[in-house]
Amino acid sequence: MYCDECKKRPATVYVTKLIDGQKYEGHLCAQCASKNQNLGANFHPSFAIPNFLAALFNLNSEVEQAIVDEQQNLVCNNCGLSFDKVTELGRLGCSECYSQFNDKLDPLLRRIHGSSRHLGKVPLRRGGSIRLRKQVDSLRLKMQQLISTEEFEEAAKVRDEIRYLEQELGG
Repeated sequence: MYCDECKKRPATVYVTKLIDGQKYEGHLCAQCASKNQNLGANFHPSFAIPNFLAALFNLNSEVEQAIVDEQQNLVCNNCGLSFDKVTELGRLGCSECYSQFNDKLDPLLRRIHGSSRHLGKVPLRRGGSIRLRKQVDSLRLKMQQLISTEEFEEAAKVRDEIRYLEQELGG
């Protein structure tokens, strides 16, 4: 689709306006969009979704600046890597960085991976007994929770399942 104004360049900016309940659509190239006064003073053709979302959820720029300043001041005592550099590189400098940046890393890891606890991977061919042991351990925790909530019938079922799995491990 080509620009509605110059009809020469491909349209990269799509404008939708609602005026008195009527919907108006426009398709512009970056040059015509930057010249168009109807789009508003804040329009910039190199618009990026992450920047938009950051601006959308930024309720107080002073608070955000304080957070940024605090993150720039965080430095690992062991390797000297700053938290700002960690976020830029996407990796930590040493094992001590985990404890230095723990309070900042925990929510980040939860958001990215769904958990901040590494469960590891087990090879399919040789990991059968390891998987069974992990399953038995998790079932034991579940059984303890059931006992503490006085759900003894369910706890007995879990106990029987643990016994069955332990027999498989022993055999």
